[in-house]
This record gives sequence, structure tokens and C-alpha cells, in this order.
Amino acid sequence: MKYDVDALTLEEKASLLSGHDDWYTETIDRLGIPAIEVGDGPHGLRKETGVDMVWVPATGFPTASAMGASWDRDLVRRVAAAIGAEARAEGVQVVLGPGVNMKRSPLCGRNFEYFAEDPMLAGELGAAYVRGLQETGVGASLKHFAANNQEIERTRISVEADERTLREIYLAAFERVVKTADPWTVMCSYNRLHGVHASENRWLLTEILRDEWGYEGLVVSDWNAVHHRVRALAAGLDLEMPGTGGVTDAEIVAAVRSGELPESVVDGAARRVLRLVERAYPGPDLVNGPIVDLGVPPGRRLSAEQLALLRADEHHALAREAAAGCVTLLRNENAALPLKKGRIAVVGAFAAHARIQGGGSSGVDPTRVDNALDLLSEVYGDRLGYAPGYVHKPMNAYQDDLRAYLDAHDSPFVDDGRGPARRSAALAEALRLAAAAERVAAGVDSAQAGRLIDEAAAVAAGAEVIVVFAGLPLAFEQEADDRTTLALPADQVALIERLAGLEATLVVVLSNGAAVTMDPWHDRADAIVEAWLPGQAGAGAVVDVLLGRVNPSGKIAETFPLAVEDTPAYVTWTGERGTVLYGEGVFIGYRWYDALRREVRYPFGHGLSYTTFAYTDLDVLIGDAVQVSCTVTNTGTVAGQEIVQLYVGDPDAAVRRPLRELRGFEKIKINPGDSVRVTFALDDRDFAYWDVAAGRGDGKFGAWRREGGEFVIEVGASSRDIRLRTSIDLPDDPKLAPLVPDEDLLKLGASRFTQGYR
Repeated sequence: MKYDVDALTLEEKASLLSGHDDWYTETIDRLGIPAIEVGDGPHGLRKETGVDMVWVPATGFPTASAMGASWDRDLVRRVAAAIGAEARAEGVQVVLGPGVNMKRSPLCGRNFEYFAEDPMLAGELGAAYVRGLQETGVGASLKHFAANNQEIERTRISVEADERTLREIYLAAFERVVKTADPWTVMCSYNRLHGVHASENRWLLTEILRDEWGYEGLVVSDWNAVHHRVRALAAGLDLEMPGTGGVTDAEIVAAVRSGELPESVVDGAARRVLRLVERAYPGPDLVNGPIVDLGVPPGRRLSAEQLALLRADEHHALAREAAAGCVTLLRNENAALPLKKGRIAVVGAFAAHARIQGGGSSGVDPTRVDNALDLLSEVYGDRLGYAPGYVHKPMNAYQDDLRAYLDAHDSPFVDDGRGPARRSAALAEALRLAAAAERVAAGVDSAQAGRLIDEAAAVAAGAEVIVVFAGLPLAFEQEADDRTTLALPADQVALIERLAGLEATLVVVLSNGAAVTMDPWHDRADAIVEAWLPGQAGAGAVVDVLLGRVNPSGKIAETFPLAVEDTPAYVTWTGERGTVLYGEGVFIGYRWYDALRREVRYPFGHGLSYTTFAYTDLDVLIGDAVQVSCTVTNTGTVAGQEIVQLYVGDPDAAVRRPLRELRGFEKIKINPGDSVRVTFALDDRDFAYWDVAAGRGDGKFGAWRREGGEFVIEVGASSRDIRLRTSIDLPDDPKLAPLVPDEDLLKLGASRFTQGYR
């Protein structure tokens, strides 16, 4: 169905530019223009019921930080397609995801919703997600555009970053997704950029997104991110969410009537809203979704018929497969894994009550949740002992009972009205609860903590293998808040230390959405498995890896530092007086640690396997593109998947560039003894940096410049496990004027003072 914007009155056009309510677009009954529903994602559908924190059940897939560790485009696409199918079944036409923001600091409380610290990896996986979702007829919403890299003060903070940093790091993933996958919507972020809110930032929403990248879809606000509706519309913000009951519609009409705003701007935005409705509206018989048509009273579980319509069993199996592709084996001394037969102690409350996701708007009410304790008990029977080891008080799969947690540690919550309310006025009490829990967790010395550690040590005393399930409580990783430390809770650290003193082999399984530190217990653990936040079937995937049913193939998509003080943003993290300075420039993540030659716990791209791989026969061909090829051989005894990573370095540029930057990756499956030839194609952009001084010929400055000279080509198993290396020489990019030397940029006259004494 096509809708004609010219048939609408000004008032009707204006009404389309804000939501009918929190989750629906506006209807125009006179012309039969229907509403569509949007719903939160991105690792599963959050279909609203009208009751706060009560949602229609859906499959909970691994979060983005977990999927980032898979480095698997096809797996991401298949998961997104399943989310799209569930959205159709539950009557949602646009899913708010994926998020491709950069992980400037591991302290960001929402890092679990983002793929990687590298824009190439995040952009590739984000594009795969958009393709998978939209092939089901459900729109994606690429978010949060742009530079939304912290949660504290996120609605007010002004990001101060130079243009090169923005172009190369914070905009690049968005650019890749927009140009290669065409998301139906792009969501602006809450923060300000150079003092201007993203919702009102014309440079961002129009000059970059539309004029340079050619985006033709709809720009939607994050919820309540619009501060001045007319300025936002003029800047390129099409749809304001949620609705304002007609208040801002009237402001738009008044601005047109007064001549402040051209009606053509309203026409363009209304046309994009109508185009979205045309793409996403499935028809009157399907718009509610067959599951909702059968009735879903708030809080009621889905019936067998509804679960069948959701394809719940099929999607649960996919969630387990996806989680298995994400599980990352960080350490495996003396082949501690896979587990052998014998007596086993399972320690940790997360084994019985799996930590599957982070907190906030991405929460999913899962159709079911597996737990590792039950699955391991099926294998080991009476040879397995269990102890919770630490206090964990889950309320459900997406909320912890923090009051009960505090009470268990003899620290009852007293809300004095102070604390981190500045972070989010609407969530002030919840954030103060979380802050209280974090303070207690940082120095747990309660009687209950001591008893649980003693009980765990007693259970583990006769075991041959101890498997500890540890990680971060849900309240530590949530929207509208950031972490205060990279450490695990103190009682978990004490627990692991106590168990490390026993004779048994020690395996630690971590559940967390972002990097954690592992001192002082790291070197005393025989094996460390990073499970991430693996979704509702993640426990099954972890058990599959522990038992050797699945060969782990995940590799971390973010550096694990030795200490928070080592991280790139540490000095300026969260900013001050309303401003945050991105003083580290393009040097975030592995780019930073490599530039400083700083040791890390685990480098970007690291992950072990139960087999081994050899890299040989590097070959580089230079033509219209640069083609890089190598051979990878499985030299072990079991089939496995390797993630082959291609890095490019520019050691002699006119600007300071990272030692290496990811420019390609492939995940390949190889049987024992077999070899696979892997080939990458590099274009000019893969060798370029953003030259802020390059003239474009239209009076504007800034362009991608491939500066001629030597480039280093590296292929490896991680950013610090480089297996093959060579150098090539490329000429200057002939499409650009010659590089302007630094001394000529300001055109200063020469004198003995400016030239220096001789």
C-alpha cells in the first residue's frame, strides 16, 4: 500500500512525526494510514503488555557482547532473523537494535549491548544483524547515533572529540551498516556532540548520515531524547518517540505557519514515516501477531499453542548454538578442559540460576532458562557436589532482588535520597539500590558470605575438579548506570582464592557482559571460560564446551586489561561539568594498549581451542584492490573453527596512527589435518586515515587519504598473536590533492622566532 503525503493536511503530516504513545506510530484514519508498533531489542524481543516490567515472553539470545565474540556474520544474521520472526508473531514491526557503539571504556554499564571495541568488527556484525532482521519484514533501528559511550549523565553529557576520531572510530561502524545493509531506521542518541544534542545535530543527522552516506530511511529519537522539536526536525530528526499528546505536533504546525520552518521539511519527514509504514505494516490480519490474537494477559506464560507459533523449541536450540559459538576459552593449562570423568564440585549460585542478560530496556522475559547445575548433574550424578558459594538473589530472569541481597549481607537499604540520581531521575531509587549493592560487593565481609565460602570449601574438599561459576551481578551491568570497578565482587574473589588452595583442578566460568579483572586468582586457575551473557540456553552451551561436545571458537572482541587504570579513557571517564573529552583520540581498545606497549590480561581477538592451527603461505597481490591470502591448517586431533584476523599498519604516516588496525576477518571450520585458503580484499579505505586538512573542492575540508608509502600486512590469531607479516608499498591516492605539510596549514610568515634560533 502506497500513501501519498500530498493528500495530508499540515496538521496530519505533523501528527505523523511523533508517536501515538510510547510504542506506536500515529494513524490517519481519514486515509486509512495504520500505526505500526516498535519494540525493544536487540538480543530478543521485549513486547510490552502495558504493565511496567512485565513483558510477553520471547527467546532470550546471547547479548551483543557475546555475539561479538563469535565473530560470525552468518550466526548473527540467523539470530536476528529468529528475533524478526518472533516480532512478527507477537505483532511488533520494528525492533530497536542493533547497537554498534564503541567500547571506549570497559566500565560502560551498557557494553553488553554492543559488539566490539573495533568499528570494523562492530560494523560487520551490525550489518549482518540488520540483514537478518529485515529479511523477515521487520525493520531494524541502528543505534545509538552517535558517540553514546557512557551511561552516567548520558542525557546531558557533551562529547568533545576531534573529527578524525569521530570518523575513524565512533562513526565508522554506523557508516558500514548504513551503506551495506540499509537499516529502515536509525536512532539518535541522548548525548550532546560539541554542545549540540544528537537529536538537534544537523551535521550528524543530515550532513553526515544523509548527504555523505546517502541514507534514505527514517531517523527516530531515542525515547525522550528530543529537547526542541522544531530544531530537531530541521536538523533531520523525523520521528519523535514517545508521543507528546500532540504538544510538539502543534509546535511544528506553528513553526510552518510563522515561516520559521519550511513545509518541505515536514513533507520529507512525513514521507519517510509513511515509507516505514509501507515497508513494515503486514496487513490488518497479521498486525497484532497470532500469539497476541490468542490473548496474552500480563504476567501469564505462553500456552503450548503460542509457543509453537513462536517456534520456541527451534529458537531455543538456535540460542544454544549461538551461545556455543560465543563461549571463549581464555586459559587452559595442562589441558584441564575438556573435563574428565571423576568427582566434581560445582560452586557458584550462577550455576543454579544462570546470569543470561544485562539490565534495562533490552531485558527479555525468556521462554525458559537452562542451568548448568541440572545439566552437569545429569552427567555426573552422585559424583557431583554443589554449593552456592556466594549470595545471589534473582527476582526473575531480568531483575535481581537487591534489597534481599543487601539484607543477606546485614546491610539493609536506607534510601536517603542521595546518590546517583543525577544519572537518571526516572530511575533514581533503582540506581541508588544498585550503588548500595556495588558498595557492599566491593568489600563483602558479612557472616553470610563467610558461611557460604566455608560450605563451598567443604563440598569441594573431596573433588578432583572444581568448576566455579562466577561473574557480575545483573545490577552491575545496566542501562543508565556505569560500573565503578572492573573487579568481581569481593566475596567471589575470596571464594575463588579459597578453592584455589585445594588440590583439585580449578575451572572458572565467568558470566559478565564486558571485561573484568582477574587478580589475584588468575594464575591459580587451571582453566578460565568466558561465557559472557549467553542468553536463555547459554548454560547448555557452556556445559557442551566443558564436556568437549563443542570445541570453543569464541575470541574476545574487547581487550581485557590488567587494571582499570590502564584503560584509554581512565583519566577523563564520564567527564566533568557536563563535558567529556575524548583525549585518547583514535587510540581506544587494542589501539591504545599497542601504542603504549602496555601488557594486558588478554588481547583483542584472543581465544583458545581444543585443537591447534598453523598459518602459512602469505601472499599479497596488488591490483585494483589489494588481495591478501594465507593458508590455515588444523594441526590438532579434533575439528575446530579458527577466526583468522587481518591487520594493517601504516608506520610512516603524517599523522599518528595505531600500530595495527583490524581490516578483515573470517571464521572458518577445519577438520584435523585439513587446510583452508583464506583470502581478503582490501580497498583504498582500508589503508586510509581521515585527513582533516584535505580540501574537497566545495569549500569544505576533510577526506579519506591513503598516504603513499609502506604498509604492514599482518595475519594472526589475535591482535598480539601475529602469525604472518609482510610489507607492501602503495602510491598516494591520485584522487586527492597532495598532502599539505603541517607547517603550511596555518600559512604563518617565517621569522627567526617561528623558525627557531640558528
